[in-house]
Amino acid sequence: MSNGDVSQGRRRFLIGATSVVGGVGVVGAAVPFVASWNPSAKAEAAGAPVTVNVSKLEPGQQITVEWRGKPVWLIRRTEEMLANIKKQNDRVKDPESAEASQQPGYITGEFRSLKPELVVLVGLCTHLGCVPSYRPEVAAADLGGDWLGGLFCPCHGSKYDLAGRVYDSQPAPSNLEVPPYRYENDATVTIGLDPETV
Repeated sequence: MSNGDVSQGRRRFLIGATSVVGGVGVVGAAVPFVASWNPSAKAEAAGAPVTVNVSKLEPGQQITVEWRGKPVWLIRRTEEMLANIKKQNDRVKDPESAEASQQPGYITGEFRSLKPELVVLVGLCTHLGCVPSYRPEVAAADLGGDWLGGLFCPCHGSKYDLAGRVYDSQPAPSNLEVPPYRYENDATVTIGLDPETV
């Protein structure tokens, strides 16, 4: 074997090895670059939609999810709960949810929901931002015999019905907020997106 053959072999080996190392370097640089296109956790928390499976949510049950750093409640209401909401129209500040800033424009009426059986509410009291508790029981001893189920803020005593409507003469100035949301199908709700227009 001559010196020329050794040099050619060595040259091919070095070119091949350099190409492989260079390729690994390009991939190593490209992965973080492409990953930087994904929204950060902070950006997602600032407004990314949240999809929730509600198929296992039993009547009378409540679940909490986080959207934009806030607790959002999904409550599956029973027929009795819906009937009790109607009975409280004369006891709440905004019975027909006419105040536009408290819910999207497509949420109207006393039930404040796209479908009567499921309500979606931001779980922060409109007084000072405390988290009310879910109190579905009727005539709770600590809330009075006329209590028909609802939400109670332990910080300053504000009361809301099961549509998130605030009672008259409460520290809270307005109803609980209804976030934008839509049904993807009968079992799935996405919070943070409006219903698709047809």
